[in-house]
Amino acid sequence: MAVEWDRVGQPRFDRIVEALVHRLYDGSAVVQAVNGRGGDRGIDIRVVSGDRLRIFQLKYYPDGFATSMKGRRPSIKESFERAIEHDPYEWILVVPCTVTDSERAFIEELAEGRKVKVRIMDRAELDDRLAAHSDIEASFTRDQLFEAAKVYGQEKAILRRGPRDLAKRVKKLGRAADEVDPHWTMDFAREGDKIIQTLRGKHPRAHEVSPISLTFTGRTRSLAPELSSAMTRAFGYGVAEEVVLPPEAVNRLKISGPDWLTKTFKNVEVVWRPAGPAPGAGTPAELAFVDGQGRVTASYAGRLNGLGSGNLGRSIDVAVPGGQLRILNPFDDAVRPKLSYTFSLESLAPHDAMKALRLRRRLLEGGDFQVTVDGRTAGAGRLSGAPSDDVIRQLDELQLFFEDLDVVQRHCEQYFPVPFELPAVDRIALRMARLLVDGRCVASPFSRTLTLTVTGAEDPAMRQLLSGHPQSVRLTTPDCAVQIAGRSLDLGTACMFHTRVVAQDGPSALAALDAGAIEKEIILRPADDEQFRMFLTDTPDDGLPLTPAPFGLDGYPEPR
Repeated sequence: MAVEWDRVGQPRFDRIVEALVHRLYDGSAVVQAVNGRGGDRGIDIRVVSGDRLRIFQLKYYPDGFATSMKGRRPSIKESFERAIEHDPYEWILVVPCTVTDSERAFIEELAEGRKVKVRIMDRAELDDRLAAHSDIEASFTRDQLFEAAKVYGQEKAILRRGPRDLAKRVKKLGRAADEVDPHWTMDFAREGDKIIQTLRGKHPRAHEVSPISLTFTGRTRSLAPELSSAMTRAFGYGVAEEVVLPPEAVNRLKISGPDWLTKTFKNVEVVWRPAGPAPGAGTPAELAFVDGQGRVTASYAGRLNGLGSGNLGRSIDVAVPGGQLRILNPFDDAVRPKLSYTFSLESLAPHDAMKALRLRRRLLEGGDFQVTVDGRTAGAGRLSGAPSDDVIRQLDELQLFFEDLDVVQRHCEQYFPVPFELPAVDRIALRMARLLVDGRCVASPFSRTLTLTVTGAEDPAMRQLLSGHPQSVRLTTPDCAVQIAGRSLDLGTACMFHTRVVAQDGPSALAALDAGAIEKEIILRPADDEQFRMFLTDTPDDGLPLTPAPFGLDGYPEPR
């Protein structure tokens, strides 16, 4: 159904042309309809593409602008002269009539001696352009309520061909929804008895050309503190998080916009959630700490989760190793920015866990910080820091744990995430393994005794060992492994020794062998209730005496 241009009237003509120009140019340029209808310095619609300006001048002359029609040509010429002051690349006159040769010649003569292209968008071109965008034409030419009723009647019919009929009727409903408004449409879905309707803009600037607002009044004083804080973040700073307001908290919800959408609701639950990935998500970001002279003392790279804005200020969400930073930056300069940080080491490799822990310490210690997104400053502030001694001690213990695990994993070439839980015995084994890999000698807490089977006592050294007097013993094992988080980590060849080892019940074992016993099991134990010493034979010699290195684990007594 074509637009009846001679009957639509100027206001409706202007609306149709504005909607059409937005659809034609919004994808590649900035389109702006100027209030005044020619009374604003010769511009009705401006289209800016790079450094080029295109001006549309709208004149509702259904029967043309022949010389006999007093005042029309002077009005067009005046609008053209005022538009030329803006140095446009192109000037387009839009009229709802089919122009004559005389009228076209008049327009072309306006550009003589000027560096501007001029042309006419008349009835024929308007009809042609609208044919390519039938939903715009339909939204201004059809009785929407009548069409919707017809489609709904079809929905009640029997779906004789099953899914094929259903698909066709859903498409018809979709087309009907598209034709309701030139700027907005409604996507829909069914989940059981629930119908979900999603408002969607037909072009990138639908929210500017035809704005829609939601206003609700409620009883905020009765909200739980957690919900009140969530509302402040979401509405005050534009944080992309879901907020659910129960019916008892909402007195009234009003949707304002096009007539078909405007409505007021009562006793409703309001669910506010992000519509999708935030613009700019994934852009490189960085958190830097600076000293009093503005010099960077530490920086941590991350990725932007999103930028938001509300009635109180702006928000910045940045993902960093092991956590997520959120800055709430008020518009009021007298109010200090707030930074919050979620912290999790789950699934991180030890190297990344160490970075996350260092960042955690920086945040706790406080100081000046700044956040940049894609190289540009997005927020800054100052943190007050005063961590307790217990917190610092816990951070030191975690840092040592991650360092130990990182060194041992690289040595054994076995890589796995930081375990969520680690028994104390595994922590001790890991610390011992780290010291061994570093080339140190340790007193092994897992080697208080050694059990040997002796098959003879002819060797003088063996007889001396079984005599009951302390002796020096050194043994080599080619596969020294430690058990950590359910994994066996092979450290390589280890040497186990002690300078004062006593054979438990050695004299009786020696007597039995001398009496003809084929073999005898003996237990070797270092004197003075000490442990055997160990070192790895393949690690570089640090030149230090073979004295046990301290474990340095808080709450764990050093092995002897």
